[in-house]
Amino acid sequence: MNVEPVDEAAGGPPSPPGSSLSTRLSTCLSTYGGAGLARRGAQRGRRLLSQAKHWRDPMIVEIGYRAVLQRPPDPWGRRDFLARFRSGNFSVEQFGRELLESPEFERVRATRDLVRSLHHSRCAFVRSLPPARRILDLGGTNLEHEDGAMVTMGYPYSFEELVIVDLPPDERHPLYNRGGVRSDTTSRLGRVTYAYHSMEDLSAYPDESFDLVYSGQSIEHVPLGVADKVLAGAFRVLRPGGKLAIDTPNARVTRLQQAQFIDPDHKHEYTPEELEDKLARAGFDIVERKGLNLGLRTVETGRFDQAEVAENVGVFSLPGSCYLLAYICRKA
Repeated sequence: MNVEPVDEAAGGPPSPPGSSLSTRLSTCLSTYGGAGLARRGAQRGRRLLSQAKHWRDPMIVEIGYRAVLQRPPDPWGRRDFLARFRSGNFSVEQFGRELLESPEFERVRATRDLVRSLHHSRCAFVRSLPPARRILDLGGTNLEHEDGAMVTMGYPYSFEELVIVDLPPDERHPLYNRGGVRSDTTSRLGRVTYAYHSMEDLSAYPDESFDLVYSGQSIEHVPLGVADKVLAGAFRVLRPGGKLAIDTPNARVTRLQQAQFIDPDHKHEYTPEELEDKLARAGFDIVERKGLNLGLRTVETGRFDQAEVAENVGVFSLPGSCYLLAYICRKA
C-alpha cells in the first residue's frame, strides 16, 4: 500500500487519557473519513473494535485495513505498520489518518459512486492548473460554498482576483437554481468576485485582462453556436500566453452510457474531435490533452462499464477513452 506520511500535529483531536483502542480508532475514522463511505467505515470499525481494549498491534492493523480499505493487510503494509507501532513513536490516531488519507482509500471511497469518482478526478485536474494572477471561471458557482468551485476543489495557488461568471438563479435549469446570489468574498487564496450574466457575453471584461479562463462542466450547457462565442470571448480576454482550461463530458463514452444527454440541461456533448476543432478555430493551441476517469474496456467493447469508469479515478493521457475530456490550451 502506498500511503503518504502524515504529521500528527496536522490536526485531529488527541485521544483522551485511558480511552480504549476501540474508541480511539473509531473516533479517528469518524474524524478524518469525510462523508458517506468513511462514516460507514467508522461505524464498521467501531463494531469490529468493540472488544479491542486488550488487542495488540497485529489485530489493530488487521481491523484497520478491513474497516477502511476493505481488504486484509498486504505483507509489506503489515510489516511496516507493526514496526512503527513497536517503535513506540506511532499512535493509533496516526495509523487511522494514514489509511484514510491514502490514495487507495480515495479510490475505495470514489468507486462506490460514479459522480463522486468524477468529482475526485475533476479536483485533480483543477489542482494541475497553472498559477494565475487573475482568473475567469465560467459557470464556477459552488452551490454549497461562497468561495466557488475552483477554490473548494483544491486550486493550489494564490490569486489577485477570481471572477466567477454564472447565470442569475432564476435563469438556470431547476437542477441548479438553488443557492441564491453569492456576495463577493475573500477566500484563503484571494478575492472572489461574482458576476451574474451569460458566459456568451464577456464584453464587460477588457481585452487581455486575465491569465487563466476555466470552463469546468459548462461548455456543454450552451448550444454549438453559443459555444463559439464563449470561446471567442475567452480568447479575447486572455493575455498572450494565457491559458484556457476546459473539462466536459466525452460523447464517445457518454453515448455508450445512454442515448440521451447525461444531464437534462446539456445542449451538446462533444467528441474529442469536435472539441479540438472548436478550440483550434477559436485560435487556441492545445498544450495538454487529458481525460478523466478512464474507460478502456468500455470503449473497446462498445458497452458502458460503470464500475470500470468509476474505479479509474484520476487524470489520464488518453482523452478519447475517458468519461470527461480535460484540455489546457494556450493563447498564442
